Amino acid sequence: MIEFFRHLDRRWIFLAMFFAIAIPILTGLTFPEDPSPMVRSVFQTVDDLPEGSSILIACDYDPASKGELEPMDAAFTRHCALKKHKIFYITLWPGAVPMIKKNIDILEDEFPNYKYGVNYVNLGFQAGQEGVIKVIVNELQDMYSFDDDGTNLDGIPITRDVKNIQQMDLIINISAGTPGAKEWIQYAATPYGIPMIAGTTGVGAPPLYPYIPDQLTGILGAIKAAAEYEQVLLEAYPEQCNNPRSRLGQQRMGSQLVGHLLIIGLIVVGNIVYFSDRKRGKV
Repeated sequence: MIEFFRHLDRRWIFLAMFFAIAIPILTGLTFPEDPSPMVRSVFQTVDDLPEGSSILIACDYDPASKGELEPMDAAFTRHCALKKHKIFYITLWPGAVPMIKKNIDILEDEFPNYKYGVNYVNLGFQAGQEGVIKVIVNELQDMYSFDDDGTNLDGIPITRDVKNIQQMDLIINISAGTPGAKEWIQYAATPYGIPMIAGTTGVGAPPLYPYIPDQLTGILGAIKAAAEYEQVLLEAYPEQCNNPRSRLGQQRMGSQLVGHLLIIGLIVVGNIVYFSDRKRGKV
């Protein structure tokens, strides 16, 4: 057996890794998650709001980061819809427009009673980076007179009486960089006392920890936290267990787990081969 692994062509290892990643994805393999206190705190921030609260979901990421951020974005959308909150989508990233469209697809497919213009609205992208935030905290229509489809906000029931985002009960920011969570904290949440939670990439989470708990209630960091959030959502709303789309983060964690187990196994085998050769004086 040692001789077999000693001369194993590395291409077989590449093939094994391919199947370790592909099979869990294709089969929808998931494993139980143990949500952290941080994730539960983020969940409760959304869940404890009264039904019909106004939630600003700022999707500040692009397709390059969708692997990490799309599952938590979808989970936030489902959670807000299950709580019957009013959702205001917005982005400071032009590449996030398709990401918002995916959230709207979730609402149209899974929540047929949710009506555009009544329960949710897509304000779309506006250039200006953090300058946009500085304006809309005082006057929304100075930057957004129309929604993403070109309809005047005065003609949309959900936005007709919204003067600025100080009227939001919560800001949820899904961020892959700048502008993102830090800018929403600095120019909206902190100066105007608007409650805020954030979801970020793995490398984006540590710089935001100092803002907890005063400016931020909590953070979801990368795909692991997204999978944990999905677990809490499934526990609180068991009817979602029949919806395979509600486990996107857990499915991606499933492939990671199998891939990591394969890597660990290969490291162990490699060390066995190495020490065996050294004992025989071949190293």
